[in-house]
Amino acid sequence: MTQRIERAGLQIGKPLYDLIETALPGTGIDSEMFWAELAALVEEFGPKNAALLKHRVDLQETLDKWHREHRGDAFDRDAYRQLLTELEYIVPDVDDFSVSTDHVDPEIATVPGPQLVVPITNARFALNAANARWGSLYDALYGADIIPETDGAEKGKSYNPKRGAKVVAHAAEFLDAHFPLDGGSHADAQAYRIDNGRLAVDIGSDHVGLADPRQFVGHQGTASAPSAVLLVHHALHI
Repeated sequence: MTQRIERAGLQIGKPLYDLIETALPGTGIDSEMFWAELAALVEEFGPKNAALLKHRVDLQETLDKWHREHRGDAFDRDAYRQLLTELEYIVPDVDDFSVSTDHVDPEIATVPGPQLVVPITNARFALNAANARWGSLYDALYGADIIPETDGAEKGKSYNPKRGAKVVAHAAEFLDAHFPLDGGSHADAQAYRIDNGRLAVDIGSDHVGLADPRQFVGHQGTASAPSAVLLVHHALHI
């Protein structure tokens, strides 16, 4: 049985409690405020949610009863449609309309990219879905037919250095076209690092940055030796 922690009158499962307590530091919201506000929401919306759940049970019981009463009968499409209409499973057609939702993260609302719908109860699926929005440019090029499998550049079952070299060259051309530096080429870059929140590129003894510094949106790893650099161009991220 899941251990429960009592806060602000709520009985909270310990895994959820530990997750929230780990995530709160740095958000500007202290623990006492969070649980008090959550308790207020539960008090306000709990009865409404309970009523909706009861309504859902009532609907299901009505459907089950109908099927029991018509067991063995030939399916009557019109009668079944009438039932679903009375239960408001089927509603009348309406004119076209638009929906506007506030407070949705831009990664979901406006930033183009893969969106995988998965059951949140499956941790591996959920993690893959979250990571699907970001991928390696090198990996994408290596596995795509944009790099021809000619002149010894076949994909094969293991890493092919010749194909890898073509990937690096193509990536440099792509970066120069869409994420130009304020001097030099990505093809000559010896190292990437983050300096005062901006992307810095070492080319020989020169240290350059992006022609448009706003194209840099983040990195993974350390600032001195990032394992990944995240860029944006026309709201498309790589």
